Amino acid sequence: MDRVILHCDCNGFYASVECLLQPSLRQVPMAVCGDPDSRHGIILAKNELAKGYGIQTAETLWQARQKCPELVLVPPHREEYLRCSRLVNEIYQQYTDQVEPFGIDESWLDVTGSRQLFGEGPEIADQLRRRVREEVGLTISVGVSFNKVFAKLGSDYRKPDATTVITRENFRQIVHPLPVSALLYVGRSARQTLESLGIHTIGQLAEAAPSALTPRMGKLGPQLIAYARGEEDSPVRYIWEEQEVKSVGNSITFPRNLTTREEVNAGITALADEVAGRLRKHGLQCATVQIQIKDPQFRVISRQKALERPTDLEREIRKAALELVWNNWTPGAPIRMLAVTGAALTSGGGEGMQLTFYTGEEEKRKRQRRLEQAMDRVRDKYGKEALSFGRLLHNDLGLRGAGKERSEENDSGDSGQE
Repeated sequence: MDRVILHCDCNGFYASVECLLQPSLRQVPMAVCGDPDSRHGIILAKNELAKGYGIQTAETLWQARQKCPELVLVPPHREEYLRCSRLVNEIYQQYTDQVEPFGIDESWLDVTGSRQLFGEGPEIADQLRRRVREEVGLTISVGVSFNKVFAKLGSDYRKPDATTVITRENFRQIVHPLPVSALLYVGRSARQTLESLGIHTIGQLAEAAPSALTPRMGKLGPQLIAYARGEEDSPVRYIWEEQEVKSVGNSITFPRNLTTREEVNAGITALADEVAGRLRKHGLQCATVQIQIKDPQFRVISRQKALERPTDLEREIRKAALELVWNNWTPGAPIRMLAVTGAALTSGGGEGMQLTFYTGEEEKRKRQRRLEQAMDRVRDKYGKEALSFGRLLHNDLGLRGAGKERSEENDSGDSGQE
C-alpha cells in the first residue's frame, strides 16, 4: 500500500505574516526586504499584488522598484514568523506525529495512519487549508502524493490556497512536462548541467540513463533520475526525532565591499570563529571547509577543501578558508559577501583526537581547544561580544566576532536569501 504524504507550504509566508500585522498592506503591492543600509537589499517575499508586477524573490530592491515604483517595502519581523510557524505546525501535529519541517514555512506530513480518523489524503489537505486560514490567518498550498518529492511538486503546482493530488496514475501527465528546475534539489548549477546535456523537463530526466549523468554530476545525477521516475522513498521524520546537522555555516554581507587582504582576513576570522563555536556546541567536527565569495554583481564563487583531520578549532577552519580565498580571489577585486561552512561532519570533539607521531602538534591543538572552550564559557555567560580577536576591533565592516547564522543543514538548491 502506498504511503500518503502531504507537503504543506505557507503562501508568501513573510509577506502574509506582515499583512496580518498590518492589514492595510493587503491593499497595496508590498514586499519584505533586507535592510538596504546594511546591503541586505533584496526581496525576501512579496504579496500577490506585487507578484502581478513580475517582482521576484531575491532580486535587488532597485530592480523591484523599476518594475513597481509604488512598491511598499517592509523590514522582516522574524520573531513573528517563528511564532506563526509554530502555530501552523501545531495544527499539523494534531493529525500525525510524522511532521518534518523543511524550512520555516514548509512541512511534510505522513498521514498514512491517520485516514481512518480524518479521511483520505485530499480531505485532510482541505481540512488543514481551512484550519490554517481560519485559526492563523494564513493560506497554505498542499501537495498530496505517495512520496515526499512529488508531494512538494504538488504544493508548488497551484498557488495560493490549493490542493493538488499527484498519484501513480497521473504523475507522468502532471510532473513530466514541468521544467527540470521544478524538481527538488535541482538548483542553478544542476539545472545548467542538465540543460547542457539536453535535459530541460522532468520527463526527459526520467528517461535519461544514470551512466550519462554520473560523469558530470556524480551520485546526484542518478538520484535526480530516481526522483523524476517517482522512486523516492525517504521517510517523514517523527516530531521527536532530532534533525541531523549536516553542515554548519555562516555568511556576512558587508556594509561596504572588501578590497584588501586585511579586510578579507578579518571577515574570515569572524566567520570561522562563529562556525567553530557552533561545532563545539553540537559536539561536532568538520572534515571539509567550504567558502563562498560573492561580488557586487552577485556572482558567486564556491570552493571547498578536505582537511587532514576533522576539527572544531577556529584557527584551523580559518587557515583552510583563507587558503581557499587566496587561491581563488584576485587581490583588490571587491567582495560583497563571504561565507564559511564546516561540512562532512563527524561526532567527537574534546580530547579524543586521532593520535599522530607529532605529539608536539597534538599538545598545541589541545591547548588551543582549551583556550577556545574557555572563550565559549565566557561568551555563554557574558554574551558573544565579551571576547573577540584583535583584528576585529575598531573596524567599519560590522564585525563583532559573529556573523549571520545561515544553516545547520544541507542547502537545497538556491536560497534566494542573503
